[in-house]
Amino acid sequence: MSLTPSATSSIDGEKQRRPNTDIEQPPIIEKQPESIEPTTAPEAVSPWHPSQFPDGGKDAYLCLLGAACCLFCSFGWINCLGIFQNYYQRNQLRDYSPSTIAWIASLEIFCMFLPGPIVGWVYDNHGPRYILIFGTLMHVFGLMMTSLCTEFWQFVLAQGICSPLGLNCIFQAGTSSIPTWFLKKRGISYGMMAAGSGLGGIIFPIMASHLIPKIGYGWTMRTIAFVILGLMCIAGLTVKSRLPPRPRPFQLKVFLEPFHDVSFVLLTTSSFLFFFGLFIPINFIEVQAIANGMSVRLAGYLLAVLNAASIFGRIIPGALADKVGKFNMQALWCSVAGIIVLALGLPASGNAAYITFAAIYGFSSGAFVSLLPAQIAHISKVEQIGLRVGVIFASISFAGLVGNPIAGAIVSRNNGKYWGLNVFAGIMLLAGASMFFCTRMYIAKWRLLVRV
Repeated sequence: MSLTPSATSSIDGEKQRRPNTDIEQPPIIEKQPESIEPTTAPEAVSPWHPSQFPDGGKDAYLCLLGAACCLFCSFGWINCLGIFQNYYQRNQLRDYSPSTIAWIASLEIFCMFLPGPIVGWVYDNHGPRYILIFGTLMHVFGLMMTSLCTEFWQFVLAQGICSPLGLNCIFQAGTSSIPTWFLKKRGISYGMMAAGSGLGGIIFPIMASHLIPKIGYGWTMRTIAFVILGLMCIAGLTVKSRLPPRPRPFQLKVFLEPFHDVSFVLLTTSSFLFFFGLFIPINFIEVQAIANGMSVRLAGYLLAVLNAASIFGRIIPGALADKVGKFNMQALWCSVAGIIVLALGLPASGNAAYITFAAIYGFSSGAFVSLLPAQIAHISKVEQIGLRVGVIFASISFAGLVGNPIAGAIVSRNNGKYWGLNVFAGIMLLAGASMFFCTRMYIAKWRLLVRV
């Protein structure tokens, strides 16, 4: 059967469209889908890791400003207690002995620091906000009530107990928040924060000495309370912790855990001995200078001079501590404070001597306030700092409670002479300095030329 041309051409076209199966084709390899490994998000870095500390920035510096306001209103207020020792001896409480009047200042110191562990526990569980609000209300209310006091027991309740219960909350909120923002610059940041207490120690005595003759004691105390209220509003808006709270149950063993650390025990012992003598020159410098012939008006500036020098004493050693070591600085300046009391405060007799003593003692003793929280942070984990600051200040509060009354009793026993007071204060300061040096050697593993 013959094929027509059209049929032939259609068969040829079909052959062209079909693949030539006679030619060996390469094997067809089916492409398998690539295996997709599960993608995992990069592991988040813990906020407690050293790399996460900003050491600066808007929030950090605002917190530093608020913490300085906290120290202005807390330690700055405590640093001007000598004005009230002098004023009460000459006015409302002139029928009482210096030792009895000194109990008001001692109770302020004691009640300021004793609740430290409880406040530290609240801080660790809830952050600084609630304790700032409570502390502001208690401190301002206590000062308002003090402005109405006329009897000794009233001063004890209002100025000696109510106000300082708020001081503890204010102080703790500031000092415990700063180390959450700063690590490498922790020494200088503590120094700048503690400078607020020196500034408060300048302004409060000058305010009191100028306002009392013009508007009276009552309105002077109310004016100071309003100033504190304004500054604490700033602190309430700026002080915050970078780290989230780490709640823990309220158990007694939580407050005893720090004492299992030998470094903490040594640091507490050193601070206790130094605290015994720390406030004695501050509390009695005015009455001692007046007893030795200084005018009342000029003596009113001694605490301002002391606290002005303490501003530099808080900042400069704090800045140097970042380079040469916190424990090295503490041992050095605590030794200087004790030597100054014995070498200059003991024989002081003229105006120039008292002014010089106030300046040098203010500088050397001021280092203690800024360096101690930095030392606690050095030997502690970040999440332990709030509680440990509270525990150590609660421990040394007992030294603050009895130091001033003992000094006042020594003055009474010596018929109004102040040499025994200076000997007692100087020896206690040097005892604390010696223990700070021993603590430093233990932490440095008994090596002398190291930064620690």
